[in-house]
Amino acid sequence: MLPLRRTSLLIHRLPLARFSSNARENVTQSATQHDSDTHFGFQTVKESDKWKKVHKVFEEVAASYDLMNDAMSMGIHRVWKDIFMERLSPVGNGIRLLDMAGGTGDIAFRYMKYLQKQTAPDRKPSHVTVCDINQNMLDVGQQRWEKLNLPTAGDTIEWVCADAEKLPFEDSSFSVYTIAFGIRNCTHIDRVISEAHRVLKPGGRFMCLEFSHVNNEYLKWVYDQYSFQVIPPMGQILANQWQPYQYLVESIRKFPQQNEFKAMIQNAGFKCVEYENLTFGVVAIHSGFKL
Repeated sequence: MLPLRRTSLLIHRLPLARFSSNARENVTQSATQHDSDTHFGFQTVKESDKWKKVHKVFEEVAASYDLMNDAMSMGIHRVWKDIFMERLSPVGNGIRLLDMAGGTGDIAFRYMKYLQKQTAPDRKPSHVTVCDINQNMLDVGQQRWEKLNLPTAGDTIEWVCADAEKLPFEDSSFSVYTIAFGIRNCTHIDRVISEAHRVLKPGGRFMCLEFSHVNNEYLKWVYDQYSFQVIPPMGQILANQWQPYQYLVESIRKFPQQNEFKAMIQNAGFKCVEYENLTFGVVAIHSGFKL
């Protein structure tokens, strides 16, 4: 059996550059057909412009993305992601996991480490597809993966550049669909959820970890002060980037409330939909099943 980091280089069906080109074409065609107004943070922009602006944000922050996650959350994002994986509790037996907007690999790597703890002698190898619309983010993730050099037992990973609203995968292809801190950046959240439902197998699970809304008024005030008065300046100091982090905190405030997002997941056809607030609602885990 080839080592995982070698196998991952062999299983691409198309070159990553071609996926990147297709992703851009899909977004452009979709946006220009019905070029309605939407939001980019607190700005009102055309749909055809939003994806370009979001793409630029993540091109600019890709190299410092993990550093800034640690700084902005004071390391708490690691705890949130660990809880997310605990709630997923994936049984590592031939699972096909799609991690959307997973560019730098945080969720995928946690899953791969989880698999290594599975001791069943007859466990079937699992496969992880890390998908992101931004090639720069994927490049950072691949570099991190090479440095990790985790031991494997036949499990494989691949990196695909594609649009979450129009995935290049067959129907009923995956056992699990995860997306962490990515869905709020998508122009049409409902289309993203519908695509998740399409590519999941019957019985498959949708799991989303996303910034959400604090309901306690005092804590909300503290959170808002930190978000708007601390995070953008921190981005300037640590990454020489103010505007991308201004957008990121604004995008959180524009994301639907917990119950609204729950309803969107249900409307896409998912069953047993529920959510769990973490850190007083700063983030929430949403879950649903394709039955």
